[in-house]
Amino acid sequence: MLGDFVGRRRHCPFKGQYEVDTETYKRFRRRIIQRSHGEGPCASTPVAPRWRCEPRFKLDSVCQRLELDSPPRHHEPEQRVLQGAHQEAVSVGRTSHGEAVLPPNTPRAVTVRRHPVAENVTEQGLVWRAGDQEHENAQCAGCDERGLDLKPFAVLHKSSGPGGSATKLLAPSLLNDYYTNLLDCSCNGMIALALGSSVYLWNSETRALVGHLEPGPQPGRPSCQTRSISCLCWSRDGRALCIGTRRGEIQLWDVEHKQNMRRLPSHMSVVGALSWKQQLLSSGSVLGHIHHLDPRAPAALVGSAVQEEGICSLQWSPGGERLASGSTGGLLHIWDSHVAGVTKSRQPITTAKQTSAVKAMGWCPWQGDVIATGGGWKDGELRIWDTQSGSCVTSVNTNSQICSLRWADRRRHLITGHGLPHHQVTCWQFPSLSPIYQLTGHSQRVLHLATNPDNTQLFSAGADQCFHVWDL
Repeated sequence: MLGDFVGRRRHCPFKGQYEVDTETYKRFRRRIIQRSHGEGPCASTPVAPRWRCEPRFKLDSVCQRLELDSPPRHHEPEQRVLQGAHQEAVSVGRTSHGEAVLPPNTPRAVTVRRHPVAENVTEQGLVWRAGDQEHENAQCAGCDERGLDLKPFAVLHKSSGPGGSATKLLAPSLLNDYYTNLLDCSCNGMIALALGSSVYLWNSETRALVGHLEPGPQPGRPSCQTRSISCLCWSRDGRALCIGTRRGEIQLWDVEHKQNMRRLPSHMSVVGALSWKQQLLSSGSVLGHIHHLDPRAPAALVGSAVQEEGICSLQWSPGGERLASGSTGGLLHIWDSHVAGVTKSRQPITTAKQTSAVKAMGWCPWQGDVIATGGGWKDGELRIWDTQSGSCVTSVNTNSQICSLRWADRRRHLITGHGLPHHQVTCWQFPSLSPIYQLTGHSQRVLHLATNPDNTQLFSAGADQCFHVWDL
């Protein structure tokens, strides 16, 4: 075709010279364009057309590495919104698919604003705010258009059922991430719940909001940079609250005196789980590193261990003889109580395998060698393990994703929180694993569970951004 284009000439009688046939050139150009649209770039085109190029971004090397350490990335857009959700416009309804509906004339673009730094910012980067202080822009999920108080733990509904009475409260900005551990109850009945980038403290006896912790500027970082909370855990005596972040930092907070005691830069990646053994704190990261920390020592790190897969659950046995770590790849590792020394050569004494991540996990309070695990949506199996032999003693298929697991030791029951299809809380008889009753009320998966010390109350937090109190 190009030869025809070059060869075909016609004589111009006015200028006395040959000119290019413009009609042939237009036809040649039109064919090239049609072929590029219908069949992709032509062979003669050295680069892809502009509209087929993928955007590329140049990220800071440190931030890029830390982001790659995170669990599955499909939550990233949601996480960025939830971290500043208490600054967003208030949601006043939900669609049939659970999607929040903004009020009329509300712009779709969300502008995240930070609170000005208060006077009580400590060097460790946490701010204490009293419970009666107004949380002016709290987000609402699942509430109606009435003029309700949209603060966290505001009561939405009360009901009664076969398992007992239930109270539904608000939990705005609760992160919908399967691999987080954002709820815990102390031995004194104090609830700690992470909502967005803040931790709220709620007294389960008086049912009053005591206060909340907000992240302040971190030393050496810009004041506008926030840190999302990935896990938290109360100490055994209920006096200290430990908070792990996605940047590998561990915050140790004295709740009684409202002071941040220490900031422990423990990991270089996301802190996936925390567990206490008397005064010893153990933490696990998504890179598979287990660090044993003594907050009383100047050099807090006293021991470590490494496993190949990322850690999404970590728990010491009630007597402190064994440490269990669950991985994202479905491995359950049992470690001995020896924690001294920083070494990579330590090996678990027992390893068990299931077909999905070992996120829901808990030691039996009255049988020290027994531990229960729950499988994800690809598995759905509730298993009881003998850690001495590494064998599965009994199991039951729940036909549902198991997101959380707790033992009720005084009732000798096992409680699980589920995802699809029913988003229920199930109570099981031990050791037969026969279901006793189910608690329904969440519209999305039940991510976190906790019980009060005397097992008369059960607490659940779901992806529907609601917090339930079940009076058993």
